[in-house]
Amino acid sequence: MPTAIAVTSADLVLPPTDSHTPTAALLHAPDAQPLEAALADMQLLVERNGYVVALYPASIPLAHERRLHTVRSVLESDRIALLKLDLPPLGVSVLARQLRQLSVCDFSAGVVASAARLLAHYVWAGALLNSVTRLDRVPVGLRSHAKSWVPGSQFGVVAHPGPQLVRIGQGELAGPRFATRLMVARGQLQSDWVHTDLAPGWRVHGVEETALPADSPRWWGTSRLVEFAAFLADISVVYQLVSSVRREVCTWCGIELIGDRCGFCSAPLAPLTPVPPVSPGSPGSPVSPGSSASWTSPGSWTSPASHAGNRPHSPGAHGGGAPMHQGP
Repeated sequence: MPTAIAVTSADLVLPPTDSHTPTAALLHAPDAQPLEAALADMQLLVERNGYVVALYPASIPLAHERRLHTVRSVLESDRIALLKLDLPPLGVSVLARQLRQLSVCDFSAGVVASAARLLAHYVWAGALLNSVTRLDRVPVGLRSHAKSWVPGSQFGVVAHPGPQLVRIGQGELAGPRFATRLMVARGQLQSDWVHTDLAPGWRVHGVEETALPADSPRWWGTSRLVEFAAFLADISVVYQLVSSVRREVCTWCGIELIGDRCGFCSAPLAPLTPVPPVSPGSPGSPVSPGSSASWTSPGSWTSPASHAGNRPHSPGAHGGGAPMHQGP
């Protein structure tokens, strides 16, 4: 079974691009589902799929975030990844769909989870707003605040991967320099600027529309908006991008990963550091004469025989300390 991808709101589940793309599981807020039901649902997901990768925006209520960590703690499972994303809601949606597509490819659960950080760098998320007076996600100057009170003013904003803000008609938003597709979600602002100006300026390969996520008005500080997100739409390109990154094994939980941090236990990848050469047979020599050696961890050498029967340990098998987890 493919790795299960889960999100915290039904409106973060975009329509599949093909018949092979699975849907995403829904992790309800505490006021919508009792803890017992949440535990049962998560346990069933783990039993059916083996691993669960849960994506949630950094902007969700604290009670909802605590519920996610409570469920994982009560189940005492190292097969649940909780990935907190500093992306606008529509950006989370497109990233979740990319992971849904990757989940049916020949990638392990650890690679799928850690691919979220990689693919997030290729998501350009922003919005067209009628006002920036309540916008606190990107820096807003005093002049822009003042212009928000001028009737008819509109602002183009990019929140990720870097902050940008321009008044429409007085500047342009810099876009990605690679082929993307544009996802658009309309709020209460009536404007075709995203289609007529932004899309051609960014040279996107197609525009797709979807419903506005319920949390978007709160995230952007106004309901009069048009949210957009440019992303890598070609799954073959996404697959090659993820495949091109060197795979490592987490030194804490033993799961496969890409990048510098495990998607499941959040432990950083320990860098390999060379050991000063020591003469064979001398005091402190890690390798006896006539034996071969293999690299295992920073500052340590072992002979191949010592690896016999070794297998990755779960976090609970380690005696010292605890792994670092995503979120609080």
